[in-house]
Amino acid sequence: MLFSAKKDVLPSREHALKGQKTPMMISNNHFVNGNPIAQPFPNNTEQAIFGLGCFWGAERKFWQQQGVFSTAVGYAGGYTENPTYKELCTGLTAHAEVVLIVFEPEKISYQQLLILFWESHNPTQGMRQGNDTGTQYRSAIYTFSDEQQTLAEQSRQDYQQQITAKGFDN
Repeated sequence: MLFSAKKDVLPSREHALKGQKTPMMISNNHFVNGNPIAQPFPNNTEQAIFGLGCFWGAERKFWQQQGVFSTAVGYAGGYTENPTYKELCTGLTAHAEVVLIVFEPEKISYQQLLILFWESHNPTQGMRQGNDTGTQYRSAIYTFSDEQQTLAEQSRQDYQQQITAKGFDN
């Protein structure tokens, strides 16, 4: 039986669930556009991973963008190997719900994806988004290169300056 942890505190590696050796079997085709959701991806594409609360609504925001080749939902940033949804909901995996975005940078830039990320959720809510509460709903950006890391950090700084200038009542 799985026991619930505190929903607002990430577990340590020692307290995380062990998980499974075998990943969940999935179709490799995106349900909406039919493109692959797992590697290999076309050479003209790059990848981004964002955690912005529940991944179902978040994924849709990205797959609707011109220049997005494919999207997929999953878990990232935790300790548990191949966690199930039931394990994730215990708060004992340290994973966040995330969206993988495979995009064509000549059609949509990483910076444009970052803007959509910031505008699509409230990162100030901590370990929740709206009514969804738990560590898996935290705001997160996982990068694939030094350039993405730099752009993500700059976008965070820009976003913080914007909300500070506007205040919380606007």
